[in-house]
Amino acid sequence: MNSVINFLVKDLLGQASILIAFIALIGLLLQKKSAGKVVEGTFKTLLGFLIMMAGINIIVGTLTFLNTIFTHGFGMKGYITDVAAIAGLASRELGSEVALTLLVIFIVNIIIARLTPFKYIFLTGQALLWMATIGAVIGYKAGLTGLPLILTGGIFGGIMAVVMPALAQPVVRRITDSDDVALGHFCTIGYLLTAAVAKVVGKGSRSTEDLKLPDNFKFLQDTYLSMAVVMVPMYLIPAVAAGPEFIGQYSNGMNYLMYAFMQSIQFVAGVFVLYSGVRLLLNELVPAFRGIAMRLVPDAKPALDCPVMFPYAPNAVIVGFLATTLGSVVGMLVFPMFGLAMILPGLLTNFFAGGTAGVFGNALGGRRGAMIGGFVHGLFITFLPAILVPMLESYGFTGVTFSDSDVISTGLVLGHAFQGNWLFVALFIVFITLIAWFVNGKSPKSHEEKLHETL
Repeated sequence: MNSVINFLVKDLLGQASILIAFIALIGLLLQKKSAGKVVEGTFKTLLGFLIMMAGINIIVGTLTFLNTIFTHGFGMKGYITDVAAIAGLASRELGSEVALTLLVIFIVNIIIARLTPFKYIFLTGQALLWMATIGAVIGYKAGLTGLPLILTGGIFGGIMAVVMPALAQPVVRRITDSDDVALGHFCTIGYLLTAAVAKVVGKGSRSTEDLKLPDNFKFLQDTYLSMAVVMVPMYLIPAVAAGPEFIGQYSNGMNYLMYAFMQSIQFVAGVFVLYSGVRLLLNELVPAFRGIAMRLVPDAKPALDCPVMFPYAPNAVIVGFLATTLGSVVGMLVFPMFGLAMILPGLLTNFFAGGTAGVFGNALGGRRGAMIGGFVHGLFITFLPAILVPMLESYGFTGVTFSDSDVISTGLVLGHAFQGNWLFVALFIVFITLIAWFVNGKSPKSHEEKLHETL
C-alpha cells in the first residue's frame, strides 16, 4: 500500500512536469478536443515545462558554482538556506507522512478553489513538497502522528496554496496585463513586502524596461547582452578571490578565469532556455487549463512557478537579483550583531526569488522600487531564516535552514502555535495582512482596469 501511495504522490504528483502535463490533458479532454489536439497540447505542455526546467538546471549549476567560490573566496561560515537538505533528512523519518501531507495539500487546494471565490490551483510541485515537509516536521516534533499530523500540515498547506496566489494576483495582473495566470511560489510574503516598499519609494520612477541608452551602448538593450555584462564580473571577482587552486577542482585543466567566464555565459544561456520554455508552456497550458476551469473549478487560474514572471520585465529580474544579493550580504553581516544566526547568501534564492521581487518592485515603483524594494527583500529573506534557526536546531537540524519566506512563515506560525505562543502567531498574521492590504487595497489601477472602466 505504501509503495502505491509513494508512486502516486511522489513519482506521479511529485513530478511537476507530469502533473502539469496531466492537468493539460484533462483540460483538453474536458473541452472535447480532437485526439490530435489532445496529444499535441499535452506533449507541448510537457515539453515547455521540461525546457523551462532545463534552463533552470543550467542556472542552478552555474549559480551553485558561484555560491561555492563566493563562500570560499571571501571566507564566510554560517548557515546555508538549503531546503533540499532538510527535506532529505525529514524523508528518512517521515517519508510517507510528507507524501500524504502533499496529497492532502493538493486536495484541500482543489476543494477551496471549488467552493470559494479563491479560484487558484497551485501547480508548483517542488514548492508544495517544501510546504508539506515543514508542516510534517513541525507537527511531528510537536507530538502529532498519523492522521492528525497529515491533516494539520495538509490543511494548513492547502490554505497557503490558495491564499498566497490570491494575495499576489493584483500585482501579477499589473505585471502581465491579464488575469489568465497566477503566481505559485512560496516566497510571496517577500514579494509583497518588496512591492510595499516600492510603492512608498518609487513614485514617479520610470520602469526598468524603459531604459534608453546612447548609440554606442544600445547593444545593452538586448536582454541577454546586458545580462552578460552584469554576470561576467559577478563570476570573475569571486573567482580571483577563490584562486586557481580551488577552482582547478572544477575546471578540468581550463584556466580558472576562463572557466569562471564560461560559467557566467552558461548562466545567460540558461536564462535564454528558461524564457523559451516559459513561453511554450504558457501558450499551451493556459488554453488547456480553461477546460478544467469550465467544468471542475469555474474561473480557475493556474498558479505557476516564479520564472513565468521573468519575460514580462527581464531588466527588473537582474536589478532584483543584484539588489537582493546586496541586501542579503548586508543582512549576513549585520544580523549576527543582534544575536541572530549568520545566514550565508543563497544565490539560487537570490536569483529566482530576488528576480521575481524585482519584477514586483518595478510594477509598483519602477527602477527605484526594484532597487530599494529588492534590497529590503534581501534583508527580509536573511532575517526570516535566522529567526527560524533556533526552532530547527531544537528539532535536530544543524547548519541549514529553509529559504522560502512563506514556508518559513508556516513553520514559525505552526511552531509557535504548538508552543502556545499565540501572541507571536497573531502579530505575524497581522503583519502579513497589513502588507497585503497596503499593496493591493490602494494600488493605482492597472492598465487593464482603466481600459475596462473606459469601455
